[in-house]
Amino acid sequence: MAGKPNDCVTYRHRATVDTGHMQEVEVAAARPVLSFKPRRGRMTSGQRRAVDTLWTPYGVEVVEVLLEPATVFGRVAPLVLEIGFGMGEATAAMAAADPARDVLAVDVHTPGAGALLQRVDDDGITNVRVALGDAVDVLTSMISSGSLDEIRVFFPDPWPKSKHYKRRLVRKQFVALAVDRLRVGGRLHLATDWVSYADQMLTVVTEEPLLRNDFDGFAPRPSHRPVTRFESIGLGRGHKIYDVIATRRM
Repeated sequence: MAGKPNDCVTYRHRATVDTGHMQEVEVAAARPVLSFKPRRGRMTSGQRRAVDTLWTPYGVEVVEVLLEPATVFGRVAPLVLEIGFGMGEATAAMAAADPARDVLAVDVHTPGAGALLQRVDDDGITNVRVALGDAVDVLTSMISSGSLDEIRVFFPDPWPKSKHYKRRLVRKQFVALAVDRLRVGGRLHLATDWVSYADQMLTVVTEEPLLRNDFDGFAPRPSHRPVTRFESIGLGRGHKIYDVIATRRM
């Protein structure tokens, strides 16, 4: 899924040092650590056609300019940001069932964008727009403080190995950014099928003073959230599903 926390990593770089000779030295640089795995799945002809033909009415470019929702959606309505929509089945279904709110769906997976664009067009869903890029860039540069009604992060890349936990999107820094973009009373809804990630989600949400957990611990599975493709995979592996739902206090 999308996001790139500001981690500083060390890497090897060839440089000229004081001796005047080229040699490898270790330098620390603020190179972002991606929280998503690049997916280079092959696009079907239909998905490619959807991106080519439907981007103008439904696509949003990721740029360092504040989004104007009324211009993008053609109306003033509560705005939901969905991070990581996969192939878009749940995104389209939830938007169709909730026409009073607009949904900006962000992912890095082009085939999924093509699938969602086609689904939105086929079903006549007018309250969805699609952005291809890093969701942290979108939150940082395109979304103003207090402007979102809800942020959804369903089944982000789990990074199950402990040495990769630093790559997980839902960490303290991300939650602080997310809560700033929510309106008072706005909701953060997270879901995962990895117990270690679920515990991490619950911890960082509980520790954020501007969020109130809507439940005592994990939330019961909301009936309004359709089963996503990633959720189906997790269920097929015998995984339990965990939802964390919290509201901005003030």
